[in-house]
Amino acid sequence: MPTPNSNSRASDQPPPDGLSRRSFLRSSAVLASGLAALAASLAPLRHLNDFPSVDQFLQKYYKELTPEEMAKVLKRIEGEVEREYGLRPHVRDLKPMNGVEFVYALNLTRCIGCRKCVHACVAENNQSRNPEIQYIRVLRLPHGSLDMEKAEHDYNPELVPEKGYFYMPVQCQQCKNPPCVKVCPVHATWQETDGITVIDYNWCIGCRYCEAACPYWARHFNFTKPSIPKERLNPDMAYLGNRPRRQGVMEKCHFCVQRTRVGRYPACVEVCPVGARKFGNILDPESEVAYILRTKRVFIQLKEELGTSPRFFYYFDV
Repeated sequence: MPTPNSNSRASDQPPPDGLSRRSFLRSSAVLASGLAALAASLAPLRHLNDFPSVDQFLQKYYKELTPEEMAKVLKRIEGEVEREYGLRPHVRDLKPMNGVEFVYALNLTRCIGCRKCVHACVAENNQSRNPEIQYIRVLRLPHGSLDMEKAEHDYNPELVPEKGYFYMPVQCQQCKNPPCVKVCPVHATWQETDGITVIDYNWCIGCRYCEAACPYWARHFNFTKPSIPKERLNPDMAYLGNRPRRQGVMEKCHFCVQRTRVGRYPACVEVCPVGARKFGNILDPESEVAYILRTKRVFIQLKEELGTSPRFFYYFDV
């Protein structure tokens, strides 16, 4: 894994024409949908502390924040989490590293469908437990078929793997041409230079356009206030990663930016008992993922006919 570069910053530019969340909500074309989404996110809240503060609602767009302003935002988030969970977290704004483009390679020959990756992801990324939001969906398919119509994700055998089946975990494919980014009306989601598509939860208005545009079932909406047991909260957080999300916003896999941008593997990679998951920098010719893509039988990029160009590759040993 590459070493972090603390001076590296995202090269993305702020939204064109000075677009802000305020100006978007004022525009007549989308006023109704924007206010409806806002009302839906606020109406079910029972306590005053659940409502966004003035600082939260008026926070500047992520790419427009100065380092000093971001430091204040991170301090505010740490205070909010401490009041909610009784635990002081460490929240960082981690930028992409120079010379890095992350890709994922998953060995379909080895995967046994145990779903340890699913639960490690939930624990690492502070996902709601009740209802439980899962970024990874493991599909069971009969041998010899890649027909998604025959795939099952609610299988429950006594033992895995099962005879006659193979398993295909699906999560955010971190597309080079992400349709979810194109449809976001307020630029709350974007692709960064290391290939990771991120979401600013403070900027998201919950319109769910990105969820409709994603062909991989990768985006999830918080219909209710997320429930995370205090004793299970992961205090090592990133602004664009695993900090707790409020009700009424979208979320998804972000390749564990709180880990990968400091030189660690995603939680799902570390927990896999059979080594089916590989992750690294495709721009490094000596990386394991670069070797796999050169030498292994790379079978598919999921739904590659859609032109999304996933950075998530599936391969077989033979």
